[in-house]
Amino acid sequence: MENFLNFFENMPSWQKLVWIFICITANWIIEIFIPFFSFKYKKWKHAGVNMVFLASDVTINILFGIVTVGIFSWLSANQFGLLYLIDLPIWIELIIAILALDFAAQYLVHYLLHKVPFMWRFHMIHHSDTTIDATSATRHHPGDYAFREIFALVMIVIFGIPLAYYLFYRMATVFFGYLTHANFYVPMKIDKILSYVFITPNMHKFHHHREMPWTDTNFGNIFSFWDRIFGTLTFDDPKKIIYGLDLLDDKTDQDIIYQFKIPFDKNIQLKTDKK
Repeated sequence: MENFLNFFENMPSWQKLVWIFICITANWIIEIFIPFFSFKYKKWKHAGVNMVFLASDVTINILFGIVTVGIFSWLSANQFGLLYLIDLPIWIELIIAILALDFAAQYLVHYLLHKVPFMWRFHMIHHSDTTIDATSATRHHPGDYAFREIFALVMIVIFGIPLAYYLFYRMATVFFGYLTHANFYVPMKIDKILSYVFITPNMHKFHHHREMPWTDTNFGNIFSFWDRIFGTLTFDDPKKIIYGLDLLDDKTDQDIIYQFKIPFDKNIQLKTDKK
């Protein structure tokens, strides 16, 4: 188990980028052969727009990595955090770390990104995509991505999560991120069974419906039981879903400059602004 985790801790940056490329490409190709929705769009252009957002997120990730190197070293040297207070097998500690990070840095922050107006303005970019496919998983404003990294850092410090555990978690989030956004057909029975534990492609589609209440459901990234526990789960006929966001003009979803400016555009009125 230690050798397995050491592999992630010593993984060079180029291998992490290769993993991202593999996850995007595999799902992107499968979509071509067994699509769920038959979009009439320029798939390469759509991917190109979302890759711009990926580039901005990678930049944030690199900056976050530089800042946290010293934090991981300090936590290890001082044995600070909840995981250092208990003596458990490595595999149990890894599960605890993944659960803590998935809850705080994915479910909780995602919930807040929808509920806090200031944060929602940054997250709107992710929901503005009208043709959700695997590349849509990369479509995050740098501000949106920064919120997630901050919540991850808080959990890293509280639990004293080692670097190897965190990197394994990151690889898992990449896998699930692209899988759950992918536009390929999954039989409903299989998807429903898997959804009792994991976020599945059909389950996540509801989150990208253009209107409430579905927009504010299914916040999880890896595990679905957070949504079940906190009453934010929905499951219906995914064919009813219409992508996009009712607060924005669908025609702007491929306008990169406009999308980056959305959080600061006071002409865009949120529903909370109208009260």
